[in-house]
Amino acid sequence: MVLCAIDDLIFSIKISTAARALGTSVHFVRNAAEVLPAVRDRRPSLVIFDLDSPVLDPMGAIRALKSGPDAVPVRTLGYVSHVRADLIAAAREAGIDEVLARSAFVTRLGDILTGAHAAGTSSS
Repeated sequence: MVLCAIDDLIFSIKISTAARALGTSVHFVRNAAEVLPAVRDRRPSLVIFDLDSPVLDPMGAIRALKSGPDAVPVRTLGYVSHVRADLIAAAREAGIDEVLARSAFVTRLGDILTGAHAAGTSSS
């Protein structure tokens, strides 16, 4: 299962459509307070973040997932506009596992979801 911390409707539709075609389960959270509880409850194999989202506080959520007493062992991936070097650096500093430009994320979406689905089924 893939958890998506995304409030962008277009990317939500792209991810949902690709996941449905691949048979991968996805769940979306739309605010920062939902991220950590959803990861604990649903145990996703991957959490995808829209690093441009001011609503979801992706850097705070990534830090909470990756460090401190509430840390959860989960793979994280974020996408962002390639010109936002500040957000790329902040995400890496927060502990994200992988950052992709929006265009690369869309291009690789099928592979990303397939890999997450395979990881989720092998750990079940």
